Amino acid sequence: MFFWDPTFIFLIPAMLLVFWAQYRVRNTFAEYSNIPTRSGVTAAQVAQDILRRNNINDVSVEQVPGELTDHYDPKAKAVRLSASTYNSTSIAAIGVAAHEVGHAIQHDVSYVPLHMRNLIFPVARIGDMAGPFIVILGFFFNRSSPTFGMAIIDFGILIFTLAVAFYIITLPVEFNASSRAVAILDTGGYMTREEVQGARKVLNAAALTYVAAAAASVSQLVRLLFLRNAARNRD
Repeated sequence: MFFWDPTFIFLIPAMLLVFWAQYRVRNTFAEYSNIPTRSGVTAAQVAQDILRRNNINDVSVEQVPGELTDHYDPKAKAVRLSASTYNSTSIAAIGVAAHEVGHAIQHDVSYVPLHMRNLIFPVARIGDMAGPFIVILGFFFNRSSPTFGMAIIDFGILIFTLAVAFYIITLPVEFNASSRAVAILDTGGYMTREEVQGARKVLNAAALTYVAAAAASVSQLVRLLFLRNAARNRD
């Protein structure tokens, strides 16, 4: 009943947004992955050069398997570019590489939202996976022991709230990294002005996936709170 009760309708708009965001980012990335930049430099070369120009000498640029697996690892201090990005000269690849270096620059200048996100990530990850299931467990206990059951429900909602906070804090982190990337590409000589617009479209599409993830998490939290109040009123 937890998965199919009437409150499930709260999740539908966010789920549709998630599907649309995934569709858009893959299509946009695929489109601009087939358009090479006139400069002919690879994404890895661009990432290394941006780091050098910003006097960041302790961050490496590494290749990792997969597609769209690009990320910045703050613990290892490494910009990791996917196999489909690393040696590519496409607009999409260079835009993604610049974005990931944007995170390295955030780290270097102690950008507060990035540090906040990194700080709550371990607990938020647990809350994202376990929070809703702890709430379900609380509903079962609530039948025989309302006080104990409500305590479990509240705990599950609490740790899931940390996951929601993580998704929300992620938004300024990602938007700021994209803004840094576009500004760098616009003035760095890596792309023409027209190519920069293409990179901007790729990064905007990617940003939509983070908006969708945040919307989905908020919708789930609203649903959990609604179910909690319904259980409390029954008692």
